[in-house]
Amino acid sequence: MISFEEELEKSGKLVYTTVGVSMRPLIRQDRDISIIEKPKARLKKYDVALYKRPNGQYVLHRVVKVCDDGYVILGDNCLRKEYGIKEEQIIGVLTSLVRKGKEVDFNSFGYRLYSRFWYAVYPVRVIFMRARSLLGRLYRKCRRAR
Repeated sequence: MISFEEELEKSGKLVYTTVGVSMRPLIRQDRDISIIEKPKARLKKYDVALYKRPNGQYVLHRVVKVCDDGYVILGDNCLRKEYGIKEEQIIGVLTSLVRKGKEVDFNSFGYRLYSRFWYAVYPVRVIFMRARSLLGRLYRKCRRAR
């Protein structure tokens, strides 16, 4: 099996359907086609980066802060930011997304508004997701007690 890095070197782009829900609602697992290319420059805030964790796991998440020594990255459907992602861990950047046969234009006003809004409401999403999780645990506990 060829690695993501090898595929990017060979063909210049990586086309695949993602696995996981960490980038919902932007990317839907096993449905949307993600197109990744090698970064042509240093990533910017709101870019979606493909990077490799030290344990070898590939991750596709959004850059929420650019630092001198790396990036702070967060999945659109995640609660915790990931700090200290180094430039050398970045493999590629999401340049295109195909949903239902149509390409999502990352330069469009709608997409730029979505990416900024989605991160701006992050504190509210954290509260909501934690409350939903707590209510779910309480509900399951009550059902087991019956």
